[in-house]
Amino acid sequence: MPKGSPELTNARKQEIINACEKLYKTKSFKEITLKEISTETSMTRTSIYNYFQTKEEIFLALLQREYELWNAELNEIMSEFSELTSEEFSDKLANSLENRKQLLKIMSMNHYDMESNSRPERLAEFKVAYGNSLRTVMNCLEKYFPEMPNQEKQNFLYAFFPFMFGIYPYTFVTEKQRKAMESAGVDYAFISVYEITFNFIRKFLK
Repeated sequence: MPKGSPELTNARKQEIINACEKLYKTKSFKEITLKEISTETSMTRTSIYNYFQTKEEIFLALLQREYELWNAELNEIMSEFSELTSEEFSDKLANSLENRKQLLKIMSMNHYDMESNSRPERLAEFKVAYGNSLRTVMNCLEKYFPEMPNQEKQNFLYAFFPFMFGIYPYTFVTEKQRKAMESAGVDYAFISVYEITFNFIRKFLK
């Protein structure tokens, strides 16, 4: 790690993550290289290695930041609303994911490769953010559904988080994929992030 204040180190990391995020809007994970990321920053590719050793570490850091932003939004909901019905909670949670399409996009990637190509300390930092997301959603359930048995709350987490990994592929279909489904005789009905999430939560909480 290069010498410098923690503020400077964090600023450099955020610059790298921002560059990765910018490229990811128009390119796939496979197309993005460390060299390309460096061209979007004030640093050289060699300098980036002082902060991230692999491309996977950068994407993991971006995913970590997305989880942290989502956690902050959920905490804002809990601060603003003292009570929510199951339908209102479904609406709020669905809207929170509609606002975090980048989170859902990265979640649809191969997590096994991303995590296995990251150093243990980087992976541990990410797991903290992921664990906080689990706890934050649980806190929402405890706040708005105090009568719900603990096992049902756990069941919700075990169902909802795996469900999140499949939201993006079902709600964002490329023209190439659409034509392939037409050729295969598969009907595709567009459904938004909000709709698929709201319907899942609402049915689970009935």
